Amino acid sequence: MNEPARTVRTERGRPGGPPADREGLLTRFQQLEQALSRFLKGKPDAVHLSLVTVLARGHILIEDVPGVGKTTLALALATHLGCTFARIQFTSDLLPTDILGVSLYNQLESRFEFRPGPIFHNVVLADELNRTTPKTQSCLLEAMNDGKVSIDGVTRPLEQPFLVIATQNPLEHHGTFPLPESQLDRFMVRFAIGYPDRSAERHVVRGVTRPEPGRDQAVLGPEDVLNGQEMVRHVRVSDVLEDYLLSIVEATRRTRRLDLGVSPRGARHLYQAAQAAAFLAGRDHVIPDDIKALAVPVLAHRVVPAGMAGLPVPAEDVEAIVAELVDTVPVPD
Repeated sequence: MNEPARTVRTERGRPGGPPADREGLLTRFQQLEQALSRFLKGKPDAVHLSLVTVLARGHILIEDVPGVGKTTLALALATHLGCTFARIQFTSDLLPTDILGVSLYNQLESRFEFRPGPIFHNVVLADELNRTTPKTQSCLLEAMNDGKVSIDGVTRPLEQPFLVIATQNPLEHHGTFPLPESQLDRFMVRFAIGYPDRSAERHVVRGVTRPEPGRDQAVLGPEDVLNGQEMVRHVRVSDVLEDYLLSIVEATRRTRRLDLGVSPRGARHLYQAAQAAAFLAGRDHVIPDDIKALAVPVLAHRVVPAGMAGLPVPAEDVEAIVAELVDTVPVPD
């Protein structure tokens, strides 16, 4: 996702490099990961992937059955980041103006006034995104890619940081509109939360409430998120690891098992996600495990198995293909 350039102050007070106090901010992001784990018990991978995506300036697609904690994760993330939050329930009759906003005529002042829609929040939960029409789905493309929207011929920047968390039920096909490849490619990661284990589910059935904005102490603020994103940009990726990453991407394009391989945007998203994972691990450089661990959640939703174009394919089947392709690429020392 491309975002407007912003100036950050370095330790010497000059604009340009990574912001100061890297260790302090890293500690607070690690505290945030622990805080989120208290609301989504037993799902450390989902929490970790969410924070990686936030730091890498990406968006999240959660494909899972109802009731496993998708909304809880989105709400807890917004609350602990100290960010504004909006939930949009996608339905077949939802219009683009319901998301972006609308200009209304003010008779008293004889002019049009813009009323912003829910897209003008830091964290936007697009609940059941595939239940709305392609026309309405497409209104998110510019917002997710460029951090802005064009309405009535006027381009309006969105609040930063900006994160879309979209959900869809993989088992429900009646009355849905499958997301096109152009929409899927805007999401940095796709993952499923899955059912909790016995211990975590016992905690849920005892009536633990979900977080509500304003009621919990925010671990970070929007400016901290922006500073963290800027730090991630300066995490080093060696030439050898760039070649490793590109070899994985090329493997998805050359195999006969896939009709559609990973796009250049997908390669860029994997690069950024690996930088974010290294930052969360307390390193200033990426290692092969960062790339290999993120290859499936970052790349699998962008490919199409051979002969399955336009047909629903279980995510597990596609992920298995991508995982096997990743294993064929030699890992650098």
